[in-house]
Amino acid sequence: MGRTIIEKLWDAHSVADLGDGSHLLYIDRVMFHERTGSIALKGLEAAGRKVRNPEQVFGCMDHIVDTIPGRTDETMVPGGNAFITTTRDAAQKAGVNLFDLGDDRQGIVHVVSPEQGIVLPGVTLVCPDSHTCTQGAVGALAWGIGSTEAEHAMATKTLVVKKPKTMRVRFDGQPGLGITAKDLILRLIGEYTAAGGGGYAIEFAGEAIRAMPMEARFTLCNMAVEFGAWTGIIAPDECTYAYCDGRPFAPKAHVWEQALAHWKTLPSDADAVFDKEIVIDCADIVPQVTWGTSPQHETGIDGVVPDPANEPDANRRQSIERALEYMDLTPGTPLEGLPIDSAFIGSCTNARLSDLRAAGAIVKGRKVAAGVKAIVVPGSSQVKLAAEAEGLDAVFTEAGFEWRESGCSMCFFAGGENLGQEKRAVSSTNRNFENRQGPRTRTHLASPAMVAAAAIAGHLTDVRKLEQS
Repeated sequence: MGRTIIEKLWDAHSVADLGDGSHLLYIDRVMFHERTGSIALKGLEAAGRKVRNPEQVFGCMDHIVDTIPGRTDETMVPGGNAFITTTRDAAQKAGVNLFDLGDDRQGIVHVVSPEQGIVLPGVTLVCPDSHTCTQGAVGALAWGIGSTEAEHAMATKTLVVKKPKTMRVRFDGQPGLGITAKDLILRLIGEYTAAGGGGYAIEFAGEAIRAMPMEARFTLCNMAVEFGAWTGIIAPDECTYAYCDGRPFAPKAHVWEQALAHWKTLPSDADAVFDKEIVIDCADIVPQVTWGTSPQHETGIDGVVPDPANEPDANRRQSIERALEYMDLTPGTPLEGLPIDSAFIGSCTNARLSDLRAAGAIVKGRKVAAGVKAIVVPGSSQVKLAAEAEGLDAVFTEAGFEWRESGCSMCFFAGGENLGQEKRAVSSTNRNFENRQGPRTRTHLASPAMVAAAAIAGHLTDVRKLEQS
């Protein structure tokens, strides 16, 4: 019987089978950011342990840092300065790589890693952050861990991990005009729930995936965790190899040829069997938007707010009722036309150059609606510099958006900047949980182009109408 890519990577990194479904896995790369990495590094220091291979450990300043122009170590987050300075000091003592403020490689950890060629096909990579699954888009086994596990991985290059079941999610057909990777993953979560991938490592496959550029694949894998999955992965192909070639930390010269030969052995065998398979038809997917407080609370922009009375399951009915109360929505209300107060383009989900280009194409020559606060936060300093070289910063600022420095920013509320109490926001981020973007903020998730369209219209709207105008 053939093996899946997940099984191939697992077998290649298994140091020992511990007998209860758990394995001791070898860890190739460790990433961290200042919110959690500082804890792991200080823990090692306090215990008198050293980082085993410091050249294979990489950190970013992204979670706590401000994104306003002219930022310093001081932050709007109370006590945020300590996270930054502690991480900087601990990283220097440990001799690990740190992309600090002022470094043009700085940015959101899950954007920086592939951008720099740190994550590569076939490697294992961990980071104390739940969206580490983003990096599975290059054909790596990448997953989120806790600070204690990060400490262990840094010191030993290993982790004990329970082997997950395997699932293949196949996206068949070609998405229509204005349909993005964000729409595909929201449709999957909406149809199969936020727990649909629980206990599984998922390979995304199918015609639509093969046609996807790399940056769209990152968006898809980023939200595997919102589907409840342990991780998401896409088998490497010619698109992947072209993306990785020439990256700063990627193999060079004859080593590149050796790596490429190995990478081509990684895709799942034709006769590989998965524990579960799901098929999504992309032909009928329209631009998606969430209405509630979970990514599974989604519908097409042409849909309406659901009526909890139509839900036979008592627990789900109660969940919908709570979500509608928090979001201040009435059953039957059309999503299109719902007024918004703010629009946010950023995060490890949708803040890469292609995302900014897509949003910029919508806003060019237009103005943000009166009363709408609109913000763009590039996913990395490299993305910011590239966007500015293309004049995208001017496109956004002339339309009325704020143009920021790179970082996680208002993807989540950590006690600093927020989008406003009981304000309605449309966001390119990955989570619309209660209070996620500020106390009582009401967040609707959508693609960057959909966010841009809403900012211009002043309400949720079908981006396809602006693309065709």
